[in-house]
Amino acid sequence: MLDDVDRRILRYWQAEPSLSPSELAERCGLTPGKTSRRIARMEDEDIIQGVSAVVNWAALGYAVEVSLRVTLDKTQGNAFDAFLAEARKVPEVIEIQTFLGRVDVRLSVIARDMGHYQEIYRSRILTLPHIADIEALMHVARIKVDESLPL
Repeated sequence: MLDDVDRRILRYWQAEPSLSPSELAERCGLTPGKTSRRIARMEDEDIIQGVSAVVNWAALGYAVEVSLRVTLDKTQGNAFDAFLAEARKVPEVIEIQTFLGRVDVRLSVIARDMGHYQEIYRSRILTLPHIADIEALMHVARIKVDESLPL
């Protein structure tokens, strides 16, 4: 389990992921060696699953985001697996979520513009296997994005 020192490390690192190990140690009141060992332990325990760069896809020319709610034809035993395997291959699908309920899967799709989205939708999305129903929701604004945990 996490103790107060582990939580302090995670709090500082979540708030400012660009901190070097020595800067993180200084903020936490620890030696760099002790901080590194604690981070390594939390990685081994799968508490820390990695550190990544967040790329602003809009700055790279992707101006459209659409959320697709997909209901699958579950009369086929492998519907979920087959659909997910093929959806992972679509480069413009930036997120895949599965649900219990009427909607089985949600895909987040990015495109340069509406023409590009229509091309992706017709040639890549509608050809995915086992789709029974699909609903598109046009993304208007991202109000809150925060993956930080309240530690």
